[in-house]
Amino acid sequence: MSPRLFLRFGLIAIGMVAGSLFLTPAPVVAGERPVYTGFLSNLAVNGYDPVAYFKEGRPVEGGSDHTLEYQGAEWRFVSSENRDAFRQNPEQYAPQYGGYCAWAVSQGYTAKGDPMNWRVVNGKLYLNYNTDIQMRWERDISGNIRSADQNWPQIIN
Repeated sequence: MSPRLFLRFGLIAIGMVAGSLFLTPAPVVAGERPVYTGFLSNLAVNGYDPVAYFKEGRPVEGGSDHTLEYQGAEWRFVSSENRDAFRQNPEQYAPQYGGYCAWAVSQGYTAKGDPMNWRVVNGKLYLNYNTDIQMRWERDISGNIRSADQNWPQIIN
């Protein structure tokens, strides 16, 4: 193969690999952080109060004056009452799968969970990546939860 042809195929291969990084979901990476906090912060649920989803039925931003650390992340709340409720029973209020996208976990990988794309199902909070993904997840909520529950241990271990 000529050097010119080799370079051309090499550049095409690099472009295909680089492009696929943006078009395909991230593979399951063992040992994922137990709580999604994004790249530049340590805030769980992007700083939204997880208790508010249950008490107010909507996402409400927490404040820096009512915080606690849980599973290596900072959780923010709108009041000391909500913070204390979470402290007493974090499993009741924390989003499932650490706040990662519930649909992504059901498919065997992780993606960020968006606090604006949420649903409480059987007393548990689930976040999804965006509105389109949430609609996809909602087509078979119970099946997706079953799959995600099976996948989650491998993702975080």
